[in-house]
This record gives sequence, structure tokens and C-alpha cells, in this order.
Amino acid sequence: MPGIAIGGRYAAPQVAGGVLIAACLVLFPLVASSYQLSTLIVSMVFLLPAIGLNLILGYTGMLSLAQMGFFGVGGYTSALIAMHFGTPFWLNFVAACLVPALLAAPLAIPALRLRHTSFVMCTIAFVFIIESVSKNWVGLTRGDMGLSSVPRPRIGLWSDGFIVHTTVQYYYLGLLLCALAVAALVAIVRSPAGRYMIAIREDEILAASVGGRTWHYRLAAFVLSAAFAGAGGSYYVHYVTVISPTVFDPSYTNTVLVVVLGGGVGTIAGPILGSVVFVALSEALRIAPELRMVVYGLVLTTSVFAFPKGLIAPLTSALRGAVQPKARGPHDR
Repeated sequence: MPGIAIGGRYAAPQVAGGVLIAACLVLFPLVASSYQLSTLIVSMVFLLPAIGLNLILGYTGMLSLAQMGFFGVGGYTSALIAMHFGTPFWLNFVAACLVPALLAAPLAIPALRLRHTSFVMCTIAFVFIIESVSKNWVGLTRGDMGLSSVPRPRIGLWSDGFIVHTTVQYYYLGLLLCALAVAALVAIVRSPAGRYMIAIREDEILAASVGGRTWHYRLAAFVLSAAFAGAGGSYYVHYVTVISPTVFDPSYTNTVLVVVLGGGVGTIAGPILGSVVFVALSEALRIAPELRMVVYGLVLTTSVFAFPKGLIAPLTSALRGAVQPKARGPHDR
């Protein structure tokens, strides 16, 4: 994946683009309607698992389709803890990250011994298993009826605190969670472990030849990607206040893939832009259900041909050209 970088001469335009996007998102509620904010909330719901997929695919080179399985596990975990123990949101959120991560570790032991198509099939099988468990463990998940009346997020240390209930409040909560997730991704990929993950993506045999244990780094990427997905599940379930086995629908997995690949895999800002454009566009097109999927499909097809490296690529190039001075010719003074 040439041209993907997290430092050096590519860092300035990426940071500038990230700051610009962040500023627009912070100020957006001042001019947006409740419906427009709701579409961006849905975008942020999908951005969290997309960040995890971006880590494992963009920086380690492994395509995992288990993200929405971990997303559902995180959602069920957060909902069950909140419903049975009345815990504050921060504790539900942490549990929703930890449980999928702990579940991903034993799954990774056989899965990471596979390569390419076999690995992808293994991750798909995991989603089918988790969906079956959610449907048949009626005593815990209520089966196909799902869990309803999930408590709204309560921001506080334990027994008291502020209840999030308006659209604007949910928007800013999602913005905070996504900012923390993006910061965590930046910290990971800029660390020595992150640079080694990139080396594995480029050439695993060469990375192993320098003495590193590539399996351990791939395991870490897989577990961390599950934690990001669980975070999205927690935010989702406390926003819609219901969860059922439909959360494992393959269309959600497709959406996460579109966000990462369409935005720009292996970049920090790519999935952010992809979630805003593709998920928000899909939600906005609900006003025209007859044309929704036709228009959405045309947009996807056009973006694939026009921007094969993702929507972020031309923006990064433009910012890089604006930041870096033009080379002076022999006749320039």
C-alpha cells in the first residue's frame, strides 16, 4: 500500500485534514437539524468498528469479517450489565470493550494460523456462531425478541450522574468516543508495535527474519480490533435502547467494509471520511426509499473508479501540495 504514512512529510497534511474535519464536526450541531445529527450518530456507530477493521486490515494486512460479531457481543454485554446492575455508562463501555477482546483471544489461536481466504472464512464462521448463540440462549438474550428498554447512558461515577437523552447530547458523546478511538489508533500505529505491524503487512517473512514474533503482533491487532468493535456496540445499544440478533446482519459488515475501503484503508482520516460520506449518505437517502440503493450503488461504483485508494487520497494530495512549497525552477528568483 504505497503512499500510506503516519509521519514525516505526509504527517502535516493528514493532521491538517483531521483538524479541519474535527472542527466541522464540533460546530455541526449549530446549523444541523435533529435528523442530520441522527445520520452522523449512525456514522459514528459504524466508525468505531471500522477503526478496528482499519487497524487489522490497513496496518497488519488481514481481512477480518468478524467485526460485527464483536460489535454485537459488545452491545449485548453493555445492555445486560446496565439492565441488571444499573451501572454507569463508562463501566458498561469498558466491559463492552473487554469482553469482545477476551473472546477474540482464543478465537485468534486457530484463526491466525490460517491465511488469506481461509482466515476470512474463519471470521465469517465466528459471526454465524455468535448469532446462533444470541438466538438460542433465550434465558440471557431473550432470543429473537432481543433486549429492550436498555437504559440511557448515565455519565457519573456510580449511583448518580447526568443522563444522556437528547440527540445533541448523543452526538457529542459519540464524538468524544470516536475521538478517543482515533487517538488510540494513532498511538498504536505510531508505536514500535505499530511499525512492526506495518512491516508484517508489507512482508511477513521479512519481518520474521529480523527476530520478531509476528504471530504475537497479529494477535494483538486482532484483539484490539475486537475491542474497537465492542466500543461501537456499546454506543449503539445505549442509543437505540434495543438489541436483537439482527445486529449480526451481513449488511452491517458490508457497511463497515465500505467505510474502510471507500474512505482509505491504512490511513487515520480515511475511515472517518468514509463513515461521514457513505453511512450518512445511506441514511439521508431513506427519504427516497425507491431510489435509495440505486443512488448509493452508483456513488460506490463511481468512488471505486475515481478514487481507487479511497476518498482520502485526493484530499491528502491536495493538502500536501498546499503545505509543501513548490519546487523552484532555474529561472525563478
